[in-house]
Parts: sequence; structure tokens; C-alpha cells
Amino acid sequence: MQASKHTLDSGFPPVARIDARILILGSMPSRKSLDEAQYYAHPQNAFWPIMGELFGFSPALPYAERLEQLRDNGFALWDVAHQCVRPGSLDQAIDMATVVANDFPAFFATHKNVRQIFFNGRKAEELFRKLVLPALPEGLARIERHLLPSTSPAHAGLSRAAKLAAWQSVKTNLEGKSPS
Repeated sequence: MQASKHTLDSGFPPVARIDARILILGSMPSRKSLDEAQYYAHPQNAFWPIMGELFGFSPALPYAERLEQLRDNGFALWDVAHQCVRPGSLDQAIDMATVVANDFPAFFATHKNVRQIFFNGRKAEELFRKLVLPALPEGLARIERHLLPSTSPAHAGLSRAAKLAAWQSVKTNLEGKSPS
């Protein structure tokens, strides 16, 4: 078997305050995000415009201020994968045999108010279900989970407006209202 020419990428630490109530999980930062050392740094990724529209802040704010807006609104932000080999940025290119999940038991032990997880795309949900869920204690394994369409520009099957409509459930759940 020939050795891979691709390097092992490492993700970012979580963005969270101790009182976070909702965890938004991606799969692994894109190449652009890794290069910029920022979550959702690709200019065509809809994450920041969607969160800005839902929570009343400009997606053009400096990165640190956007993160503060998320924390102020009760969000934690992280990725399922701590490390993996992925040529390029596409989730489909993640070499599943190389994925090392982040330490979710430790995260949840510190962030006890997290009651819901929203997955930014199917790959994040799949990685969580396969790599994290089996290792969680039973009480944490029952945490409420929601799959949302990926905000990635690679997920072009949905318009930004359709993604925004789907992501409205994040705001609805944060406010404690039943989704309509």
C-alpha cells in the first residue's frame, strides 16, 4: 500500500462560554478556514450571513466580534473531527480511516447547559453518529440533535434563502419556541 501524500489536518478548539445552550457542529474546517485560522472563512460559505441575519449582526464584523456575537446568543461552535486527512476541502474527500473525533465527553462535562446540537450538514451528523455517539454516556447520548443543510458553497443544491429558512430553526429553538 502506498503512503498518502496528504497531511493530517487538525481543527480548531471550540468557541464556547460555559453557559452555552446550543452547539453548532461542522465536520472539519475547510482548507480556506484552516489557512485563515477562522471558522467558516470561505467567502461563499453562508454561515456568517445566515447567523448575522438571524441574530442581528453584520457578517462583515471582524472575526473576533462575530464569535462574540455567537457566544452572546448562547452558541458554542466546533467541529466533530479533531484531525483527519482530507485532500482539498470537500467533506466527501475526508479519509474516514484517519478521523480522530474531538473530546466531546470533556466538552459536555464543562458545558453542562448544552441541550441541543445542530449539525451544519450531513457529514457532521454522520461523523458524530459514528464516532462520538457510541462513546457518550447514556444521558448525553440522548441530547436533542438537528440536521441542517450545509452552509458550504459546495452544497449548491439549495439557495442561500432556502438555507436561511432551514436555519431559522436554530433561532426558534434558542428562543424556546416550538418550530412551526
